Amino acid sequence: MPSLREQRSLFGEILDWMLAPLLLLWPMSVALTWLVAQSIANRPYDRELADSLRALSKQVAVASVQRDVPVTTTRSLLEHAATQLLRPDDDDEIFFQVLGNKGELVAGDADLPVPVEGVVPSLEVRFRDDVIRETPVRVAYVWLALNAGEAPESSLLQLAETLDKRSRLATEIIKGVILPQFVILPLAVLLVWFALARGIQPLSELQQRIRRRESTDLSPIAERDVPEEVAPLVRAINDLLARLDQSIGTQRHFLADAAHQLKTPLAGLRTQAELAEREIDSGHGDPQTMKHSLRQIALSSQRAAHMVNQLLAMARAEDKEQALACRPLDLAEITRETVRDFVPRAMEKRIDLGYEGPSDGDTAPLNGLPVLVRELVRNLVDNALQYTPSGGSVTARVMPDPFGQVLVLQVEDTGPGIPPAERELIFRPFYRALGTNVDGSGLGLAIVQEIAQQHDAEVTVTDAHPRTGAGPSLPGALFTVRFPLRPG
Repeated sequence: MPSLREQRSLFGEILDWMLAPLLLLWPMSVALTWLVAQSIANRPYDRELADSLRALSKQVAVASVQRDVPVTTTRSLLEHAATQLLRPDDDDEIFFQVLGNKGELVAGDADLPVPVEGVVPSLEVRFRDDVIRETPVRVAYVWLALNAGEAPESSLLQLAETLDKRSRLATEIIKGVILPQFVILPLAVLLVWFALARGIQPLSELQQRIRRRESTDLSPIAERDVPEEVAPLVRAINDLLARLDQSIGTQRHFLADAAHQLKTPLAGLRTQAELAEREIDSGHGDPQTMKHSLRQIALSSQRAAHMVNQLLAMARAEDKEQALACRPLDLAEITRETVRDFVPRAMEKRIDLGYEGPSDGDTAPLNGLPVLVRELVRNLVDNALQYTPSGGSVTARVMPDPFGQVLVLQVEDTGPGIPPAERELIFRPFYRALGTNVDGSGLGLAIVQEIAQQHDAEVTVTDAHPRTGAGPSLPGALFTVRFPLRPG
């Protein structure tokens, strides 16, 4: 068996969609803050390193014009100047390097790497991250153009500083920015939770209002007290309540009419039974009187049984789930069998009952519910026999559509016909045409209408014969049912 799908929480789903992006953006914010903190921490120290480099470059320029000074003396002078300018602190270590025109070491640390871009004579101070003696450093360097004599020369001057102060400043910036977020984030989650709970509170109030209703209260729910987003749902519920109220009202009316209709034959049964009992108790029971009472009891029980059968047929016709059981059937065969079943009754009333349409071996295929279609045909033929006087005729015919669009069933009689003003009323339950003394339940044509609607068919009623001086004395009734031919 397939597992039942877990019921989703609207509150939880909205909360997930709101908090998931927030929790996803938070680590991204931490990473971006770290990068920005590194950049901010580098700026003041880069500026200080560049100032020291420019001051040292002036000493290099002075030393370069002294051509007759020995190299060792130049190195000593530059190292002394660097010592005076670059005063290391307790946190970081400073390195410097001066290279000559041919890349020879003039002064400073030989381990400091040379820039990869090569000689770029310019007064612009450049920066890069590098490693010296397995220690990360920040390097500021500049290429000095030295014009001593006729041949131009260039010298590379580099200053490098370890990253302890920078890392400590970046860490302090990170702490100053990230630590408040650890307080703000839970607070934001609580605020989101509270706002969401407050936002869906009208749904809870609507739920309580519906729960407090009586089971018989099908009045519309007031839309003015619900949020705009929930108003379409409330309107849909109100529409359902209106249809349910109408359906329950129809069923209540139907049950009241059914009880009233059943009361007559049941009262007749009781009366005749009491009459027969008094005759027996008095000791003067007349056989003819007893026979009459028994005949009336049989007739009343027959009427009650017919009424019950009609009510059951009406219930079957109103069952919407039966539409799923539609299957191919032969309307011509069903009509022929129905006509054969009613032949004894037609002969008893001296009515000519006939059939027109496809004969045995020919079919009139239709996709539908065989039980209900048979009930529809039976009720039409039964109704025609009830209202057709002795000596009249009733004809049931099946006419296939040559274009394959519909399948037509007709039941024609020579009875009194149905006035145009009553042709819509006759399909209501328990309605009987005025001026007739026919004994019936008033459910036959209502069942026909319900079954036709189940099959998307159309039922119409017209006069069977034009009302002229020359035709039959009675116009008769012609019931036509048009079944659409749909694929099975």
